Amino acid sequence: MDEPLFDAPFRASFGELLRWRRDVRHFRTDPVAFSLIQTCLDAAQLAPSVGNSQPWRWVRVTQARAAVRHSFEACNAEALARYAGDQAADYARLKLAGLREAPEQFAVFTDSGTAQGHHLGRLTMPETLSYSTVGAIQHFWLTARSLGLGVGWVSILDPVTVTQALDVPDSWHLTAYLCVGWPREPSDVPELERRGWQDRTAAGRVVIER
Repeated sequence: MDEPLFDAPFRASFGELLRWRRDVRHFRTDPVAFSLIQTCLDAAQLAPSVGNSQPWRWVRVTQARAAVRHSFEACNAEALARYAGDQAADYARLKLAGLREAPEQFAVFTDSGTAQGHHLGRLTMPETLSYSTVGAIQHFWLTARSLGLGVGWVSILDPVTVTQALDVPDSWHLTAYLCVGWPREPSDVPELERRGWQDRTAAGRVVIER
């Protein structure tokens, strides 16, 4: 098979895709054809993984959403209590999850007990299993954005509560909870930046030599 040519127009389009891959919290409630979701899941399967372990496990959440929302509300209240003054008021105004509106929701787990890959590459750094799952999530997310869909990663949750509510194997550890749907306010600027919580900085661009 000949190697494809990733030419300048493609690179420009890919750069635009990266800029528009934002965390979405405002969703329309319109349903999403599952064929589009399947396209995103197929793309996730193309992600690299340590030792070719493919440790990601996707759970489509339908019946257990109330338990997830309850966990978010409890954790969000606890987080709010850590702030004071104007910062607490700013935090309270933020919309930090699309749990009530997003038509599709997935809990993504990492199977720490998988034998696939025969432990290659992870005996010294077992966290690479979770990193592999995050890579699959990024594939899913970019594909979703290319289809016009938005994705929001909800991290203000108790992993134990969510795991118990979904009744998954003990070796599965929650890596992400994703809300998926049609974005109500598409933007190439992170919402936390638009709402004045935190601007993007150049800190991540620092390269050092040793």
